[in-house]
Amino acid sequence: MIEKLQHKYALSKDGAIGLVKACAACTVSYIVLMLPAGLLYQLIGDLLSGEMRSERIVMYSVGSVLILACIAITQRIQYQSTFFSTYVESGIRRKNLAERLRKLPLSYFAKKNLTDLTTNLLADCTQIETASSHWIPELIGGVISVIIMGVSMFFFFDYRLVLASFWVIPAAFFIVYTSSGKQKKAVKKTIEKQLVMQDGIQECLESVRDLRSNGAMDAYLQGLYEKIENVEKETMRTELTMAIYVSGAQMLLKIGIGTTALVGGILFAGGEIDILTLFFFFMVVSRLYDPMNVSLQNFSAIIGTEIQCERLDEVLSHPMQEGEDTLSNKDYDITFEHVKFSYAKDATVLEDVSFVAKQGQVTALIGPSGGGKTTVSRLASRFWDVDEGTIKVGGMDISKIDPEKLLSMYSIVFQDVTLFNNTVMENIRIGKKDATDEEVLRAAKLANCQVFVDHLPQGYQTMIGENGSELSGGERQRISIARAFLKDAPIILLDEATASLDVENETLIQESLSKLIQNKTVLIIAHRMRTVEEADKIVVLKDGEVKEAGSPKELSEKKDGIFKHMREVQLKSADWKMA
Repeated sequence: MIEKLQHKYALSKDGAIGLVKACAACTVSYIVLMLPAGLLYQLIGDLLSGEMRSERIVMYSVGSVLILACIAITQRIQYQSTFFSTYVESGIRRKNLAERLRKLPLSYFAKKNLTDLTTNLLADCTQIETASSHWIPELIGGVISVIIMGVSMFFFFDYRLVLASFWVIPAAFFIVYTSSGKQKKAVKKTIEKQLVMQDGIQECLESVRDLRSNGAMDAYLQGLYEKIENVEKETMRTELTMAIYVSGAQMLLKIGIGTTALVGGILFAGGEIDILTLFFFFMVVSRLYDPMNVSLQNFSAIIGTEIQCERLDEVLSHPMQEGEDTLSNKDYDITFEHVKFSYAKDATVLEDVSFVAKQGQVTALIGPSGGGKTTVSRLASRFWDVDEGTIKVGGMDISKIDPEKLLSMYSIVFQDVTLFNNTVMENIRIGKKDATDEEVLRAAKLANCQVFVDHLPQGYQTMIGENGSELSGGERQRISIARAFLKDAPIILLDEATASLDVENETLIQESLSKLIQNKTVLIIAHRMRTVEEADKIVVLKDGEVKEAGSPKELSEKKDGIFKHMREVQLKSADWKMA
């Protein structure tokens, strides 16, 4: 049962056990809340029979105090078991989700957008938190306490009157249950509309500069308003779907008062029950149906929450990229052996790619756009796993190594730089978290960061905004390169590392890189031929295959070669002038 709860409601083992305890606490609390009705039944019985003596008064007084104490204690336990434990579990759930996301292969993220994952971490977790603290324990506790009370009353009262009072409860729940399919479908549609809207809002905020510069803001906002209206309409449609079934079930509960009065009146008229029993049942149904109204709403809400649970369980159940924590490589040569890879079925990106990037050499990957260059660099660092073939580092199969352990050997400079809303100093320190300020400054100077840092208000302590919004593209790129200098790993992957730099800064960075790459394995992706002229080896990728491989001199002399053609085209474009 614990394992089923874990998957159904995206809980940890302790969280599932805590949910069971919360349900038990709610059950006990609801039963205790019925004790005053039993005490009142006895009191009225004594008053009607004229047997109220002083010792009975003391008994009722003490009983009232004890019941109040029991209610206070059980309410406290219920609060601790539901709210407090749920909030602890909510923190654990978010941490587990973050840890899981950290270990998932990047192929998973290729299928998900940022808005969807953010909704997983925030909205879905919050929804399940509410379900765990309010809806589920209260529903289960209410249902179990009603069953216990109903079964008990069969032994003390006329079964016909018990059935007349309780028959509407399972019938009402059955009505709500029959709506589960429609409710899930409606909730799923609402979530889809919300994701489209949130994605549109995020896109608008990220591209507001481009929208304004092209005079497209009004047109874009019009489309965004339609997405917001679609969410509003779908939400209203979902609420209406739930309300139809829940309201119908609640109306059915009211019929229970009528059947209780009808059957009770007939039995009383026939002398089969007394007025006290009839009064007691009226008191029970008035006390019972109000909580059941809330339970029906909770039941409906839980049905809707199953969609969020399924979304979270999809992340938590997805296979992780795992491997050994021990590195067994003999050197740092990167070897591709008949590698085949595709991001999606029937869309092969790499087809039988084989080459060796040797330690102590610079290997450049070039070729037309879409040829698979960036894919090769991502596979080399195990951001994805290959479909066929093997990638080795120093004879070690990287598919058998834990990705984070493997990446300890890599310094990577991406074409798209990711920076954090922090200082320049701390953004560079990402490369080596325990680096001293002196080490950070040394790496920054090697990456030629000093040129722009000197103009910042607080120098290296200047906050650079979200994703480095206060910096230019070239300045952001230099911070990324400084990270690589700071990490000083034996394998260096440069994906268009100098693409955002001007010629002067590119030359300075290349001089610094020449110091960094000594005796290391360097894999460079570049489009500009001047970037790879000094490479030891060039691998030309086209249509996912290695078309050429060799030194720049060898490939330059190859007749009708791709590298030779690309070099000639770029030399011609360098002389281009506006007419």
